[in-house]
Amino acid sequence: MMTELKRVAIVGSARIPFARGGTAYADETNLSMLATVLGGVADKYGLKGQKVDEVVAGAVINHSRDFNIAREALLDAGLDPRTPGTTMQIACGTSLQAALMLAGKIASGQIDSGIAAGSDTVSDSPIVFGPKFQHRLLNANAAKTTGQKLGAFKGFSFGELTPVAPSVNEPRTGLSMGQHCELMAREWKISREAQDHLAVASHRNATQAYEDGFHDDLLVPCAGLVKDNNVRADANVEKMATLKPAFDKSSGQGTLTAGNSTPLTDGAAGVLLASEEWAKARGLPIQAYLTTGRVAGNDFAHGDGLLMAPTIAVSDMLARAGLGFEDIDYFELHEAFAAQVLCTLKAWTDPDYCRDVLGRDTVLGEIDPAAINVKGSSLAYGHPFAATGARILGLTAKMLASDPGKRALISVCTAGGMGVAAIVESAA
Repeated sequence: MMTELKRVAIVGSARIPFARGGTAYADETNLSMLATVLGGVADKYGLKGQKVDEVVAGAVINHSRDFNIAREALLDAGLDPRTPGTTMQIACGTSLQAALMLAGKIASGQIDSGIAAGSDTVSDSPIVFGPKFQHRLLNANAAKTTGQKLGAFKGFSFGELTPVAPSVNEPRTGLSMGQHCELMAREWKISREAQDHLAVASHRNATQAYEDGFHDDLLVPCAGLVKDNNVRADANVEKMATLKPAFDKSSGQGTLTAGNSTPLTDGAAGVLLASEEWAKARGLPIQAYLTTGRVAGNDFAHGDGLLMAPTIAVSDMLARAGLGFEDIDYFELHEAFAAQVLCTLKAWTDPDYCRDVLGRDTVLGEIDPAAINVKGSSLAYGHPFAATGARILGLTAKMLASDPGKRALISVCTAGGMGVAAIVESAA
């Protein structure tokens, strides 16, 4: 029997201020930050002690202790213990993918409410030992006698204690995301100047959003921080131009710098989704509707740009929805790097790329720069990997709440050659 799909309401969101790694949240964990965000959502919408149908959340940089961080965080946040928690991860698209998963369940009537969230910290990255010493510890732990425990360390050398730092390099290529993006910038002929201009625009838009009070009801203080500490009101192209390449330091062709790339960031964010009936029964607002989404991957290990999969996700999503760029009023394009955004925009106007990669007879078209990231994006706010999707979704919903009849497109690139996209429409 066919079930009539329900509309998926975005009630609202909350996030903690984002902080550069090693600063305000040096003593916080993914669990503590995620619990703070879920508690903020619960306080904001009267959900303390109440059952939510499901919380789906995740982190990219995980400790083994965080085996089900979604469940533990919701319990710490004071939601009813009957609320189930699902932990998932799709790199930088984690919390947007979590929202799409919940939206599918709400639309089909399986559940009526859910919170999508993500948290990440580089300040509390797991440091592990090499495999040889790990095996010694496991053997010692399994040993039943003192002699067996001591035997596990036979032949031990202090070199085995050298820690293995977390790696952000792609396992299939050995290259970092920044190195991959340098290759993309070279392929698409993206200039350093264009990247710097986009980065400055992000900071200026974010600064204006703060001055307008846009973030006042979105932020939940954490560890004494009440405002993102990466937004630079004084950002300008002249200062950006003085920065040295961060990923290609030797060829003389490097264009990605600390200024036009997102910093390593700590933070967490969450979004409350619901059916219209559930929200209205509780007197909760409906800011916007999450109407559709798409996830895509590409063959980045064999020549496709690592961060170009959002071009596919967006193209496929628009085709299925019967929409074009002319139907979109706002474009929220995650700024992992300024070059990534510029490569994406250029690809959508390239006939060969649209034909050969996207399978389209015509180009998707150009986008008015004034419609892109109008409140600033990741270059300004920072990028705690798993939290970014929820930050963007929450920002977009609030923006549309005061702009009736408008539609926004969200696009997030991820490690592993994937992209997550979604469309949000105003409630009015």
